[in-house]
Amino acid sequence: MSLEVEKTGKTVDEAKQAALSELGVDPALVEFVEVVEPTKGFLGLLGGKPARVKAVVRELSPIEKAEKFLSDIFKAMKLDIEIEKSESEDGTIFNLIGDNLGILIGKHGQTLDSLQYLSNLAANRGLTDNKVRVIIDIENYRSRREDTLRRLAMRLADKVRRTGERIVLEPMNRHERKIIHMALQDNYRVSTYSSGDEPYRKVVIELKRGGRRDYHERKDRED
Repeated sequence: MSLEVEKTGKTVDEAKQAALSELGVDPALVEFVEVVEPTKGFLGLLGGKPARVKAVVRELSPIEKAEKFLSDIFKAMKLDIEIEKSESEDGTIFNLIGDNLGILIGKHGQTLDSLQYLSNLAANRGLTDNKVRVIIDIENYRSRREDTLRRLAMRLADKVRRTGERIVLEPMNRHERKIIHMALQDNYRVSTYSSGDEPYRKVVIELKRGGRRDYHERKDRED
């Protein structure tokens, strides 16, 4: 249900300001659906009518809801942050720009992931269809993190191949686990799987079946 008010004033601008003051929302969200100019009375004294406007607060789009949610958080934290939006195949990217934003990243991006999760809840509240996906990033942190995880996967896979011992990584979110799995999916020496329950689910890297025999045969030859 839209929120609307009607206001009058000596001028149209005065009536609009009265409407905005009563609504108390961002002026960008207000549409003036009816505007009546003031009229002068007989000899400029009698029968004149003031200006009148009808203002309606439009519904926020899902992306606007997410942006407002973040803006309110940053305002409460007294952080001066610009939100730069762009589109990708995975969803709408909110790239946060500002100074000293490490606090919003957290250890291994945990705080950033939480902000992203809550922003998506805010964006899709009340929706059953056509849900949107918001991706929050800070100075390309996510792409840098992905590169780090891929390099880590390769290094640990090589260690498993050399030692024959499986390696259990630290808990990761679903997206980061997927990066590890994808990085090693074509590796014919090792296999990966996830173990444990959220939020402590971990990736395990181990030799493929037969790989342990290959490892011991190689060790025998080396000895």
